Amino acid sequence: MPDVSGAPDTPPDIPAEGKRKVWFWSFLIAVGGFLFGFDTGVISGALLFIKVDFRLNAFEQGSVVSVLVLGAMAGALMAGRLADQIGRKRLIGLEGVVFLVGTLIAVLSTEYWMLMVARLVLGLAVGAASATVPPYLSEISLKSFRGRLLSLNQLMITVGILVAYMVNLAFAGTENWRAMIGMGAIPALVMIVSSLWILPESPAWLMAHGQVDRAHRFFSSLSDGATADRIIEARREERWEKEEEKETRQEQATRAGWRVLLTEGVRPALIVGLVLAAAQQFGGINTIIYYAPTIIEQTGLTASNAIFYSIAIGIINLLSAVAAVWLIERAGRRALLVFSFAVMTVTMALLGLSFVAHWDPLVSLVFMVLYIAGYGVGAGPVFWTLIGEIFPPRARAVGSGASTATNWVSNFIVTLVFLSVVQAIGEGQTFWIFAVISGLALLFSSRFVPETRNRDFPVIDQDLQTRFGRRPRGARSV
Repeated sequence: MPDVSGAPDTPPDIPAEGKRKVWFWSFLIAVGGFLFGFDTGVISGALLFIKVDFRLNAFEQGSVVSVLVLGAMAGALMAGRLADQIGRKRLIGLEGVVFLVGTLIAVLSTEYWMLMVARLVLGLAVGAASATVPPYLSEISLKSFRGRLLSLNQLMITVGILVAYMVNLAFAGTENWRAMIGMGAIPALVMIVSSLWILPESPAWLMAHGQVDRAHRFFSSLSDGATADRIIEARREERWEKEEEKETRQEQATRAGWRVLLTEGVRPALIVGLVLAAAQQFGGINTIIYYAPTIIEQTGLTASNAIFYSIAIGIINLLSAVAAVWLIERAGRRALLVFSFAVMTVTMALLGLSFVAHWDPLVSLVFMVLYIAGYGVGAGPVFWTLIGEIFPPRARAVGSGASTATNWVSNFIVTLVFLSVVQAIGEGQTFWIFAVISGLALLFSSRFVPETRNRDFPVIDQDLQTRFGRRPRGARSV
């Protein structure tokens, strides 16, 4: 039966060529995820030289990192409404333009405040991309590998981080932090070109805006006209797209806006999205991603060696994301999430102990790598996958935006105060705080997160409502 939550799940009807098209488009869409990773990761090495050029203290270093997160919060909040108004495809192109502008300002910065402006602009693009990519991928995907397509976002984030680390290493000898950041202009141009000439518009968005003919052409390009007819008919059967409904989906979204997230039926999904968004960050992941070279440098290694060893973290991050793409359709989202938070809890506690007990720096590095592996196989990709699956169609864009914005708020708080907290109470004690939060996230996930693997939205919603003690509403969507 067709998958009405996105593109169809009909292996006999969708030939290999059609599936290859979906994968190709998905990789181009996920370039937004790549830039998310690159612009958040590149500052880790660049900061070692920026702080010298601009004579930055600990708070100013934290602000250069965290101001991007501040912009990302705003970008994520705006993206949901913009995606509904102008479409996913156009918004991807607009995000590419903003990425390019922010990169150019950063490269040309001569003072601290200019660099802050550049990072803020980059943050707007990063946040918007992080909120746009998951629903876009969900709406063009096939149910049979929807999880893999959605986890592609996290995979590209990790690729972006690793590439950033390698770029940092390449320019570390010359201390050219401008070149490190400037390399981000290349994928930004890819986003712009893809949006203008390659990517299709989301069929869900087209149907919501009355452009059924264009949606039909999208589905026909994957298979044939007869299959497209069946898919369109199946999508019409959704409650809020029935002909007898007085309001169209577009009118509902315009009227409800963010208020739809507070309705009784959407609230459980919102709670899961917001809690996982916060837990992912307060578990400490970006203190490792952003400050890995700084942390390693504090063990006594030189800046170049610190960047070199941080590449190990980037490689493990990438390999675990690749493993997640394979596992997410086999082990399921929920099992990976529970396993991930368990590993993060244990390894972060041991990392803290390694600093308190003054163990060898390589021991600390091992715990960092194991922590990254645990995060990368579960909490990283599963969060981005779930926010594309747990919200009802009419709340998907704004739900993804709200969850992503919360993720960035949490990210901002952690990255802004991390170095200051370390100075106040020590590295080990700070990492123990992250361990406790990861443990609480483990308990929450075990109780409230539903399994979404190979399920249509009505079944996912029934499971979610039951976990929150609400009476299941049968197969009807919100």
